[in-house]
Amino acid sequence: MKIEKANVGNLTNFEVFDFLRTRGATSDPMGCIGSVSPSECKVFEYLSGSPACMQTRESVNEFLIKADKFKFITSFEKLNIVNSTPTVMPALYATIKDCDKRIAKEEEQIAKENQLEEDQLQELLELVKEIFPQPAEEQEELSQ
Repeated sequence: MKIEKANVGNLTNFEVFDFLRTRGATSDPMGCIGSVSPSECKVFEYLSGSPACMQTRESVNEFLIKADKFKFITSFEKLNIVNSTPTVMPALYATIKDCDKRIAKEEEQIAKENQLEEDQLQELLELVKEIFPQPAEEQEELSQ
């Protein structure tokens, strides 16, 4: 990949996937000959199996706009959520740095800028589920 502008900002997996797709990358190694490098085809193949392949530019933008109300998560954590699209609470905890330490303890109820509450996490998780589609096999696993 040729970098056209340095330090433009962080990219989501969807943006990389979409860029490679517009350049002609495919999961078939023979289909990539000449249009993109073999390493770009490998990246495309990897992203084809990730949540990025089911996202749209609109869904990513919608999530980033709606997630602005959650002041407790950083921009980097929002991108991690877009990239991993957690659908269960343990996966969301793993996406947010020091999540367990940042949750406000019920008995203290001290409102600090970097603390969050369990109901806010649940609301964030519901937002992820609402905006990003889930693969059919993942929906089946969650319902069992």
